[in-house]
Amino acid sequence: MNAESKNDFVLGEQKFRYFCMEFLKHSQNIGDGWEWKNLQGSDEGYLTKTCYQTKTFGSEQSHSKNSDDQPCTPSMEDFPEDQEDDSVIQQGPQESEVIHYEYHVLYSISYQAPVLYFRASFLDGRPLTLEEIWHRVHDCFKPRLLHGPWETITQKEHPVLGQPFFALHPCRTNEFMSSIQGATNGEGNYISSWLSTVGPVVGLSLPLSYAKTIERIAGQVIL
Repeated sequence: MNAESKNDFVLGEQKFRYFCMEFLKHSQNIGDGWEWKNLQGSDEGYLTKTCYQTKTFGSEQSHSKNSDDQPCTPSMEDFPEDQEDDSVIQQGPQESEVIHYEYHVLYSISYQAPVLYFRASFLDGRPLTLEEIWHRVHDCFKPRLLHGPWETITQKEHPVLGQPFFALHPCRTNEFMSSIQGATNGEGNYISSWLSTVGPVVGLSLPLSYAKTIERIAGQVIL
């Protein structure tokens, strides 16, 4: 792929807003909770969503071989030696941990790409530290995190709110999105494709219906 074709997949700011609006339409149709917040005195803005996530801890985690909640195939270490079938195993007392997440999708002029900002706190209001966020990253994404944690998830000032947030570093966004967009001939909603790729790293998953909303810009020029 030459340099000119690669530039076709760089996301301009107006395209970012367009895809966000299309993404928002579907979110509203299915009640997924995403909203658009305008910057004061400007047409610019960002997507935002708040939600609660519960994680259960115990002497043995609950497992299901075909569980939709597991993005990776469990290793044999996840199962006790005496397990002989695919039934769910629960042993010992279990405790639940509820975390409040606030996700923001903003546009980065420097990287010409969307950036996922987020913050998380316990129910008592105590914010999670960066180390606690790293600890909660799913095992599927741990190798990348261990290879370069500061290049994956870092803590920085929110460009609009001026408050400390966590962020997924956008340095490789154009690289992997060029592959995705190239494989689909530029079809599909960029924000849906991108968010379904990076969101699971920090516990954010999109309903499957987003994958069925094909939005193709044909014969339309968006600078």
